[in-house]
Amino acid sequence: MRNTNKIVAMLLAGGQGSRLKALTKSMAKPAVPFGGKYRIIDFALSNATNSGIRDIGVLTQYKPQLLNEHLGIGQAWDYDRNNGGLRILTPYYTEEGGRWFEGTANAIYENIGYLDSVDPEYVLILSGDHIYKMDYTKLLEIHKSKNAKATIAVMEVPWDEASRFGIMNTDDDGKVVEFEEKPQNPKSNLASMGIYIFNWETLKNLLIEDYKDQNSEYDFGKNIIPKMIKNDLPVYVYTFDGYWKDVGTVKSYWEANLDLIKPDNELNIYDDDWKIYTTSKNLPPHRIGKNADLVDVLVNEADVIDGKIRNSVLFPNVKVENDAEVYNSVILSGSVIKSGVKVYNSVITENQIIDFNVGNEVDDKVYLVSEDGIEEA
Repeated sequence: MRNTNKIVAMLLAGGQGSRLKALTKSMAKPAVPFGGKYRIIDFALSNATNSGIRDIGVLTQYKPQLLNEHLGIGQAWDYDRNNGGLRILTPYYTEEGGRWFEGTANAIYENIGYLDSVDPEYVLILSGDHIYKMDYTKLLEIHKSKNAKATIAVMEVPWDEASRFGIMNTDDDGKVVEFEEKPQNPKSNLASMGIYIFNWETLKNLLIEDYKDQNSEYDFGKNIIPKMIKNDLPVYVYTFDGYWKDVGTVKSYWEANLDLIKPDNELNIYDDDWKIYTTSKNLPPHRIGKNADLVDVLVNEADVIDGKIRNSVLFPNVKVENDAEVYNSVILSGSVIKSGVKVYNSVITENQIIDFNVGNEVDDKVYLVSEDGIEEA
């Protein structure tokens, strides 16, 4: 018998994130370190935990090793349960064959068996590569109050940027009457966040039908949602008004990290009522030397700081030597900024020895520094 009002989250975490360049050379985008001590996926996982969602499937695909190690059995997010909890779902092969997930909708279709075993009433589709805090229970409340078959989280974007997004055109009651994928002349500025909640029975039937369509791209935004609207199934929006960022490029990744330093940042990682959880390593405390000069800096475990740092985010085990200077930069774990070096507007990948200057004080470009060299973001 169905557990009514039971919700299961499906977290899509298999993205390659090629626009992040060297940051995703050895890991999937959701596994990329963020904010000094987290990984990008921690935000969606923590939202689910804080929203009281007890069952979550994490769908992995591209270079999943680091992500799988980070997730473990879900203990950091209170998902290490005998019944339910976190399950890592990967592409698999059967006697009938098998394949990589071909699209967002196909990824869920290939895991119908898992969803049927949980037997939910509602399925929440999440992306593992966005930085935000959202109470998913509010999304569910809107979904239930409207008797919707699907509800889409949207946010108002600047009108001059609306053509970059999937846009939802709605009536006065919030019902979606038209979906436009990156319209040249948008009729609204309600952009889809790629967060959906469905009635499971409805979604299951749609996924099976979509799988049979050889012309489909097996995508929620391109196929499933437009088909629902065309068939006049009730699809509504939930308008989100908090901080949200798709860190899809090196520059947006750099910006989102530095946003955490701002005292008025809406994300507020210091909020005890909505914590961001992550796995922690057993590292010693950081040390700030007598010659260190720090202003607006996030410092982490095992950092050794003897230089000058301004408006920057340091991950664990970073060393900034005496007379080194770092400005507006994100320094990932294990990197060393050597004495006398000046670094501006940079993302330094893990375990780099920086013994050369990067950028300058009048240059507003953003740089990515990795084992492959220096490139403009």
